[in-house]
Amino acid sequence: MSTTGQFSSKNPTIKRILKEASELANQPSSDYHAAPLETDLFEWHFTFRGPPAPSPFENGLYHGRIVLPPAYPLKPPSFRFLTPSGRFEVNREICLSISGHHEETWQPAWGIRTALVAIRSFMDTSAGGQLGGMEASEEVRRRMAGQSAGWRCAACAKSNAEVMREQDEAVREQGGDRKAQETVPEELRLAYRENLAGSNGSAKEPEGSGGQKTAPPGPEAAPLAGSVTVTSPVTATGSGEPASVPAAPRQAPTLAPPPQPQRRAPDGVPAWIDKAIYGVLAALIFLVWRRWLS
Repeated sequence: MSTTGQFSSKNPTIKRILKEASELANQPSSDYHAAPLETDLFEWHFTFRGPPAPSPFENGLYHGRIVLPPAYPLKPPSFRFLTPSGRFEVNREICLSISGHHEETWQPAWGIRTALVAIRSFMDTSAGGQLGGMEASEEVRRRMAGQSAGWRCAACAKSNAEVMREQDEAVREQGGDRKAQETVPEELRLAYRENLAGSNGSAKEPEGSGGQKTAPPGPEAAPLAGSVTVTSPVTATGSGEPASVPAAPRQAPTLAPPPQPQRRAPDGVPAWIDKAIYGVLAALIFLVWRRWLS
């Protein structure tokens, strides 16, 4: 490769990239091919066969790009499909648990080979609204698969059929395929399922070992003023046992309002009593005065 001399072979990232390129060349697979460009070690091109029957991609040959970050393998690569497939958008970075969109699920022990095997197995799963994924009918996907062999990459200057034909010859020269080593790690499968469930937003919860399944919550009633309602979830079991009865709502004790202070009557004598007394005295004086005059 013409770019090898431009980098220090003591760099951990360069050593890892060269090691993976050598392993893929010396241990080829008849299902896929991947190699860095001669002008850039950090950009790889891949071609792989679609998943086997009954997959609608079974007759397809798909080409794409892999871009390795400078911190590879501590950070995951990014992937783009260049061949129309009906499963991934063309030349758009795809979002998988092995891609740069999910650094938290990537493990440095994985490599290009692991990623290609994983992507190939993921093609038959639902896109579920994930970035770079798309939905298409089975008829459309089969039609695109039939047309994919003649698709030609401008950078590689080869068609998909030519790339895989050369790959088959390399496999024969190495004494056969080694598919026994090509398995998707269980951690990667779980990470992908969690990622897919999160993108759907409505994934079903897996059933437990005892066959228990949590029933969906019903509509919640508005709580009464001054009370707190506590409910317990209702669970349905597959063993024929009666479902647990929800706990009766508990009403918090209602505090009585504090007694209002009563207004006390003033200690003084009302004004009208004084006026009445004055009036009576005036009348008595008047009567005495008249009797005295008479």
